Amino acid sequence: MTPRRIAYVVNVFPKLSETFIAYELAELSRRGVELRVLSLRQPTETIRHEIIDASGLDQLTCRDPNQFVRVLQEFQPELIHAHFATEPAAAARDWAREFDVPFTFTAHGYDIRRKPPLDFAARALAARFVITVSHANARHITDRFGVPGERLRVIPCGVDTRYFRPTERIQKSSRIPLIVCVARHVKVKNLGLLLEVCALLQQRGVEFKCVSIGDGVCRAELEALRSKLGLEDRVEFLGAQEHGRVLEWWQRADVAVLTSDDEGMPVSLMEAAACGAPAIAPAVGGIPELIEHGVTGLLTPPRDPRALAAALQQLINNPAQAVEMGRAARHRVEERFSVIRQVDSLLGVWSEALK
Repeated sequence: MTPRRIAYVVNVFPKLSETFIAYELAELSRRGVELRVLSLRQPTETIRHEIIDASGLDQLTCRDPNQFVRVLQEFQPELIHAHFATEPAAAARDWAREFDVPFTFTAHGYDIRRKPPLDFAARALAARFVITVSHANARHITDRFGVPGERLRVIPCGVDTRYFRPTERIQKSSRIPLIVCVARHVKVKNLGLLLEVCALLQQRGVEFKCVSIGDGVCRAELEALRSKLGLEDRVEFLGAQEHGRVLEWWQRADVAVLTSDDEGMPVSLMEAAACGAPAIAPAVGGIPELIEHGVTGLLTPPRDPRALAAALQQLINNPAQAVEMGRAARHRVEERFSVIRQVDSLLGVWSEALK
């Protein structure tokens, strides 16, 4: 039985850094699934991705806690799904009991490694299934919380490969190679490492331009480090950007880079791959499941600036190899990480949950 009415519970909707939720909801809506979104907190960002308005997702969202139960009573969901194991999963569990329907939740990264709820195992066992975005996550959930493997389903987030797609690239000889990083300016993304790497490339006489898209609590600290390392002419901080601008930068990028200490399954690198940009990133979390080393990009040891600089220099100095890796990356995303494939898998799990 394929569910036709699903209620979603999320911390904040919409949120710039959680594009995977918007992709997922938009594709479900496109397929005729009725949706209601309960946002536990109000958005504070002034920028929003155009997919929110284009898909009418705002009209499906309630942000008033006093209205949540009424919305659920009127909507009569067949299933409740939450994103993140934290407050959304707890709320989904309580409402699922109240309305006598199954619930599932998706666990991503911080909610299983850095800030998991103390009763994660109890929430997981109360859910019909726990969905997580990588096999590395699934192993961690079993090892740390003792959740049986049969209760877990691995479904990577997906990107809209119809929207994120390659465009004709300008030949390297006619411009400076462009490195693009899309990541929040928060500690776990370790963007100080990116600046160290850029300093090494500059010392080696490598021509490049690096653009960082994102914002966060570490922004001032990163700008100070950029000045200290003399990278003002090499590294540009653009702040948070909406989808259209992110797409433009991915289509221009010669190489995508991420420097995180931990990742569940980075959607930013899926977007880059969908646009034909090869990626260089540390082999942490689910990244090795996304990047096929030597085929769609290069993996490096965590927190290793010299290895990361060498990998970037390799692709900058070998543009033909970078282009070939970009083509392979696009193919891999189409096969494994499209939002169409993701939603197919989600609907399969939810059908199983309703049996």
